[in-house]
Amino acid sequence: MFYFDPYYLLFVALPGLLIGVWAQMKLSHAYGKYSQVPVDSGLTGAEAAREVLDRAGLGDVPVAEIPGHLSDHYDPAKRALFLSSDNFHGQTVAAVGVAAHEAGHALQHQAAYGLFNLRMTLVPVTQFASMAYMGIFFVGILFGLFKVVLPIVVGVFAILTLFQLVTLPVEYDASRRAKEQLFRLGLVHEHERAGVSKVLDAAALTYVAALVSAVLQLLYFLTLARGSRN
Repeated sequence: MFYFDPYYLLFVALPGLLIGVWAQMKLSHAYGKYSQVPVDSGLTGAEAAREVLDRAGLGDVPVAEIPGHLSDHYDPAKRALFLSSDNFHGQTVAAVGVAAHEAGHALQHQAAYGLFNLRMTLVPVTQFASMAYMGIFFVGILFGLFKVVLPIVVGVFAILTLFQLVTLPVEYDASRRAKEQLFRLGLVHEHERAGVSKVLDAAALTYVAALVSAVLQLLYFLTLARGSRN
């Protein structure tokens, strides 16, 4: 069966795994290092995010604490920003950088940034495609209908790849906005710039890894679909 295909393991699964592990290692190293470096302003991540939001006229966007490690995110449906405990309470370069990044997503939402809106539109479609894929996959395997469902599998991975393709510039733009606001508002100083950039750039690499993995998956299934027509 194709899921034991050595070409899949060699050219899709293994490269995707290695890139993902490398990206996570870069993030762990950068975040670990700068989570030990106090920020001169003495602000916590929550206070820095609050300052960025308030200065942008987003005083109605709450900043809440959630459990988990690097579980930080902005929820556009709730119009709320959620920070992991380490970053909510942390008074470090890493905590302030991550918190400002999430505030950057709120700024994107406020500005009706096109790619941010597109990603919001794609979220329910992507969630459905991710769940439907496994059911389609097993139906194709169990009933010998893989060639029949293969075009659907290609379509699913095309959606997942599009989502990752849109997500990447959205994340980089949020980091750009975060760094711009942190320095403009004086929340971090010039000598802290490199630390903030390293943390946010390392976080962005995880999205690069996700995009590469999605592209490899899509190319693999496209190759199978082309071969099945011969």
